[in-house]
Amino acid sequence: MAHHRTLPRSRPSSVPKQRHRQSRRLWKLLLPISPIIFAIAWIGYREVENTWIQPQAIFVLGGEEEREIFAAKFAHTHPNLPVWISSGAPPGYAKRVFRKAGVSAGNLHLDYQAIDTVTNFTTVVDRFESKGITSVYLVTSDDHIQRARTIGEIVFGSRGIKVKPVTFVSGRALEPMQKTVRDGFRSLLWLTTGYAGGK
Repeated sequence: MAHHRTLPRSRPSSVPKQRHRQSRRLWKLLLPISPIIFAIAWIGYREVENTWIQPQAIFVLGGEEEREIFAAKFAHTHPNLPVWISSGAPPGYAKRVFRKAGVSAGNLHLDYQAIDTVTNFTTVVDRFESKGITSVYLVTSDDHIQRARTIGEIVFGSRGIKVKPVTFVSGRALEPMQKTVRDGFRSLLWLTTGYAGGK
């Protein structure tokens, strides 16, 4: 009678399990910081993109006399670009500032619909789009640019309009991040409802 030898069963390798556990640990570490990684990557991409953007207009956020004085000097070095000022100084004063800088009246567009930074963008985006403007210099103070750029990326970005920041040194501390978060949310609200909320 033939005897059959029973071969010992090979134990399943533990390597796949170890790799799975390592993969799960890695995801647990990366998941909480993934928004930060994405934000850094996005900012890096936008900075690189900004090096080759050729804006078609200068967009000035009103609210401070310094912004328009700086914008007038900047516009003097970009004589072929139209200048749009959103809720800035009274017309007579604004025209004098830009005329002294050598900017023609025909190149200056004054708009007074906005009541705050979010509406600076939402009140003009349709006009920019209708004129075929796809990129603008965004002029404001250095303490304000973080919030302004966030809003611009959302509101203008929704219509394919890119923003290239141009700032001057204000000597003030950066605005608190809460303002940027709040107005970023208001901008997203505008995208979905057409309403930007209160000031």
